[in-house]
Amino acid sequence: MKFKPIHSCIRVVNLEKSVDFYKNAFGFIETRRKDYPEDKFTLVYMAPEKGEFEIELTYNYGHEAYDIGNGYSHIALEVEDLEKHHEEHKNKGYKVTDLGGLSDAKRPSFYFITDPDGYDIEIIRA
Repeated sequence: MKFKPIHSCIRVVNLEKSVDFYKNAFGFIETRRKDYPEDKFTLVYMAPEKGEFEIELTYNYGHEAYDIGNGYSHIALEVEDLEKHHEEHKNKGYKVTDLGGLSDAKRPSFYFITDPDGYDIEIIRA
């Protein structure tokens, strides 16, 4: 039996601010949107391209900021030019860490960027 990953859910407080972040920071597109007014929530799916793994932004109407807790770790995205994207993210004013690498790395291999709700996204060199 094969399992195919399809999405990861992120709960957001300001849906449009989060949609803008994922569009502008990573070039993701909105693949679909489902409103459930009776159940008081909206789902927006974002992906690099239609048909790829998606991030599901879940907006629960009127909910205050979520406690991410100490169990959430991160989502990871891979890029060819790590330094270029790091500089672009810094210049756009996003919260980013310095370039880093593990002890056996010959050069920096990752950095983290934080989305509007405080979720960390690791950007890894391809």
